[in-house]
Amino acid sequence: MNIEAMEIKDDSADKSNAPQHHWLLLALGSLGVVYGDIGTSPLYAVRECFSSAHGLPVTEANVLGVMSLILWSLILVVTVKYLMFVMRADRHGEGGVLVLMTLTAPSRFTRKFRWPILFMGLFGAGLLYGDGMITPAISVLSAVEGLEVATAGMHAYVVPIALIILLLLFSIQNWGTNGVAKWFGPLMLLWFFVIALLGVRAIVHQPGVLWAVNPVLAVRFFLVNGHLGLTTMGIVFLVVTGSEAVYADMGHFGLSPIRRAWLVVVLPSLVLNYFGQGALLLSDASAVSHPFYLLAPQWGLYPLVLLSTVATVIASQAVISGAFSLTSQAIELGYCPQLEVRHTSIEEPGQVYVPAINWGLCAAVIGLVLVFRSSGNLAGAYGIAITTTMIITSTLMYIVARRLWNWPRYVALLVCGLFLLFDLGFFAANVTKIPEGGWFPLLVGLVVCFVMVTWRMKHPASQR
Repeated sequence: MNIEAMEIKDDSADKSNAPQHHWLLLALGSLGVVYGDIGTSPLYAVRECFSSAHGLPVTEANVLGVMSLILWSLILVVTVKYLMFVMRADRHGEGGVLVLMTLTAPSRFTRKFRWPILFMGLFGAGLLYGDGMITPAISVLSAVEGLEVATAGMHAYVVPIALIILLLLFSIQNWGTNGVAKWFGPLMLLWFFVIALLGVRAIVHQPGVLWAVNPVLAVRFFLVNGHLGLTTMGIVFLVVTGSEAVYADMGHFGLSPIRRAWLVVVLPSLVLNYFGQGALLLSDASAVSHPFYLLAPQWGLYPLVLLSTVATVIASQAVISGAFSLTSQAIELGYCPQLEVRHTSIEEPGQVYVPAINWGLCAAVIGLVLVFRSSGNLAGAYGIAITTTMIITSTLMYIVARRLWNWPRYVALLVCGLFLLFDLGFFAANVTKIPEGGWFPLLVGLVVCFVMVTWRMKHPASQR
């Protein structure tokens, strides 16, 4: 398996030098395609942290501790790790774990590490396919479940409505990323504005929640709660589960528009909404059943459910587009059969649509909805795949930093070691989810890895 022969270039397709109006359109489009996943986590993350199934009481110390964990997870994982470091590693402007694998090819390292590098890259790619199945299911279900808050007796209709929405989502993928982003970008901009406004509304009534910016409260939360704190950490991870999808989708829009959209719109909106939910819980512990929807006034509940449903449909776009990008990369590198790949944009060559992957994901997502039937049940399957991929990313990043960027060993160890320490903490907190459904994305990852390796060994001439 000669992965040394892969052509590696460090050129970036960053669009920072594009005309201003083009850059703004790319940033707006990234809201709808890249940040949908991470942008809809407020629907269920805080609720799951204080779910009765986990036994964390709604006290002032616990609420502030969880808010602090959420804030610093967003800053350290998404802002620092991915947007500042990981996304600098691109291949012809594209990102993702397969790109990291090619950048750490044995020609730049040593032959004895060829197989571990290969396995990590392909297994990480397989895990993202598993995430691409779970994210649409849990996101759409969590939004449609808002109908149960608005109207009694809607429980029986949640699954059928979710299935119809998901079928419509996968049916429009052939429009291409540009066609989807044209509608999804403005809608997600509205979503982020609304959730920020809801958060501010609650914070004004309970400004004490702002003490959660102090990271000491997060540390104290662990010291006081022990094992329960570790379990909560696994649930807090839900707020950053879209991070790998952001990296995988880099080729669709470029680093600069994605980075600026995060700093200007996404991060402030998410923090305000999470803190707003925390403020609500400080005022009324009984709001723990649906803290997101209860931020809204009664008259705004139905419009919020509708907007949430639209946003979660868009959230699914991030992992679907990421799956298309990964498949295109795998075909190019000779690890996947020659599936039909449609390039949907002349200006952005990274924007692709793969019909076989689209309908395969659609079938898997529908199956998950029919089996698990609620977002709470699916939460157990969510997280373990992404934490594993994050560990792989941090490990491969060390090799890239040393061999490609020529960082001194101590600098690479310090930076990547800190990232890996954080990743391992999240992984340890999510290990308990494996029997609850976490085995599913791991199984998908292993199957995809096996298929890719087998295809490459049987068809070595397919390497490009």
